[in-house]
Amino acid sequence: MSDPQNPEAARPTGASGDLDADVAIEEPDAVSSEQQTAADAARTTGGPGTAAADVPPPSRWHTMLHQIATGNAIISVLAVVLALLVGAIMIAFTDERVQETAGYFFARPTDMLGAIWDSVAGAYTALFQGAIYNFRRDTFLAGIRPLTETLTFATPLIAGGLGVALAFRVGMFNIGGRGQMLIAASVAGWIGFGFDLPWGLHMLVALIGGLVGGALWAGIAGLLKARTGAHEVIVTIMLNYVAFYLVSWLLRTPGLLQAPGSSNPKTPAMKDTAIFPALLGPQFNLHFGFVLVVIATVVVWWILSRSSLGFRFRAVGENPNAARVAGINVRNMYVYAMLISGALLGLAGVSQVLGTVTTGFTAGIDAGIGFDAITVALLGRSTPWGTFIAGLLFGAFKAGGFSMQAAEGVPIEIVLVVQSLIVLFIAAPPLVRTIFRLPDPASRRRAVPNVSQEVKVK
Repeated sequence: MSDPQNPEAARPTGASGDLDADVAIEEPDAVSSEQQTAADAARTTGGPGTAAADVPPPSRWHTMLHQIATGNAIISVLAVVLALLVGAIMIAFTDERVQETAGYFFARPTDMLGAIWDSVAGAYTALFQGAIYNFRRDTFLAGIRPLTETLTFATPLIAGGLGVALAFRVGMFNIGGRGQMLIAASVAGWIGFGFDLPWGLHMLVALIGGLVGGALWAGIAGLLKARTGAHEVIVTIMLNYVAFYLVSWLLRTPGLLQAPGSSNPKTPAMKDTAIFPALLGPQFNLHFGFVLVVIATVVVWWILSRSSLGFRFRAVGENPNAARVAGINVRNMYVYAMLISGALLGLAGVSQVLGTVTTGFTAGIDAGIGFDAITVALLGRSTPWGTFIAGLLFGAFKAGGFSMQAAEGVPIEIVLVVQSLIVLFIAAPPLVRTIFRLPDPASRRRAVPNVSQEVKVK
């Protein structure tokens, strides 16, 4: 008889009885562990008892669309779309017809909706006709004149954007484009009107002089950063003021840059031997400077993507400490980067005085391009061809903005607001992804499979 006071006495005696009892006690835990393993496998492989190798890989189209949706290029495109939508709202609110129909919206809502459509469609149609093609012209050559104006406006923007983008890739913020353009324009302009040289040689000497002037002016900031650690933002801002007042003084001083016999702060006209030739004839403003910026884009692409110097630039931009440990002279990279960046911004200044404004220039020759170049570089994601396309877009805004103002009475400031909004949206990728419900870039990372779980499932 078993002792009711002793629980061990109630257990069966013998080996088989002990084994059965142990199994009866431990089996629930074993089943629970197997169920957990199967559940984990189902979450990682797509179904219970299915190995990761049995899951078919995603199709190429799915992979491509996923890469596009999680890439940086789509952010730039959608930022432009959002900025245009906000611009459309501003155009509608500033339209007098829309404001008038808003007074009786609840009585006849279609009147206000029609007025909104007419104002927005009219404004953006005028923008297109002023930047790409004007369908109202009689001939094809007259119709493409807006496109040539876009390319003309885009020429200095592309050159300046390339300079800023290259500095970005090295981890430097070159906001001294205004000063570098002014110095380059002054040197090229002085050579352009002050010397008598044969055609071709005169233009080449003026071009090289302007590039050297812009490079040396930017090189000051690079040298100070390399030798003293001075921040390039502060230095380039101060050099902007120095360049502006220096050029202003030169333009007001007879015998220097001021035109002889004139009291206006303006240079003489450039000599014909130094002016960039027109690409499509005298009836268009597009000049040889656009060819130069295309060449500059290819050169910058080659430097950053195919040369050892570009590799060192990118290494310093990613992590200067690691680059220094790897044996790269970081100080020299800062100087070289600013020299090339200044030369590219100098090309923007040269294209202004030898191509666009050949009748003489003032201290406002930069026309805000030095700061617009920062926007172009940001929109282009600091890549050469992205910057090129961004420069074309902003050139279209500049060319079409005047047409939009003249044809529809839309304030030109709205175009500036659209440009600013583009930068704002580019600076906030999570906002753009949330609005358009794009996947997070982190989802592109491939999950590491749990090998132990897969072995247990198999």
